[in-house]
Amino acid sequence: MAAEGIISEKLEESKVFRRNAYIIIDEMLEMSKQKTQEDTTVLVDEILHSIFFLGKINKPPISPERILGDRTDEVRALYPEPFKRCSSQLPRRSPFSCVLDMFVHLIGHKKEEDIKRALQVLISYLRKDTKSKCLFSFTICISQATENSVRYYGVSMSTSGRDAGRIMVAASCCSAWDEYVAGAVMTYFPNKHKNIDGTIRLPENVRCEAFSLSDPKAMPPCRSCVTLFSLPMNNTDTGKYPYGNCAEVESLSNLFKSNRRVKQRARPASESWTEMNKDKRKRVVLKELKRLLDTVDFKWDENFYEPKSARKTN
Repeated sequence: MAAEGIISEKLEESKVFRRNAYIIIDEMLEMSKQKTQEDTTVLVDEILHSIFFLGKINKPPISPERILGDRTDEVRALYPEPFKRCSSQLPRRSPFSCVLDMFVHLIGHKKEEDIKRALQVLISYLRKDTKSKCLFSFTICISQATENSVRYYGVSMSTSGRDAGRIMVAASCCSAWDEYVAGAVMTYFPNKHKNIDGTIRLPENVRCEAFSLSDPKAMPPCRSCVTLFSLPMNNTDTGKYPYGNCAEVESLSNLFKSNRRVKQRARPASESWTEMNKDKRKRVVLKELKRLLDTVDFKWDENFYEPKSARKTN
């Protein structure tokens, strides 16, 4: 009876995965048709690969064809590479990060309340009739160098299942996140090294503020983010989430990539964070990544996926 319950639960999760994947892809395809200065078809290409990859490692696996149904040929004609590479290459980030980027491009970085509301509307469809947290984020973070400067956004990990989340943290550390942010995460992921410390201290007056996407409340940093980035400690116990899962990671990474001055002020202070030790920690993360991929029977060619523009290839 217990086995039957587990099978039933997995089948229900697969159903939610397919439904949410289709809703997100359909929304991204529609938004990419809007005329903007940015080529947003790259984001569609990227999210297709990210979702297809997560489908491949799902138990049971979910193919692109099962997600897209009768739209498969239409989407494949526009975006062939995600179909070809989802069985061999890794995404650099989880799907909802692409959704966030699309909204920021279309709405504008200054309109953070509009961006949050747009994400909340989409999430309300994805959460309908289910308690599953499949393929969407519950938290958004906004970082700014100064009060009136550019806003840099990030969302929490949007995967399905523990292994998928750990795979994406490892992949993002090795391919997507700013080196200082990745170094802070790698200090604790997949395990803490007692003699190597790549954690950083965010400069005072630099904004790094997280909000719930299920309600309008601001969220104090969890204990993991306090440890990684020396964010202000809240008096209440905010819990401790897996290192690398929080929206602060992506938001600060985006800030550091664009603002070298803030990045240098936040550089790791520990003398232990040498190039040799940084490489040592990265090798540990890569080893863990390969181990995790073995557990989900994914044959990685050791390449991270490079999204392409549909406008340039068609």
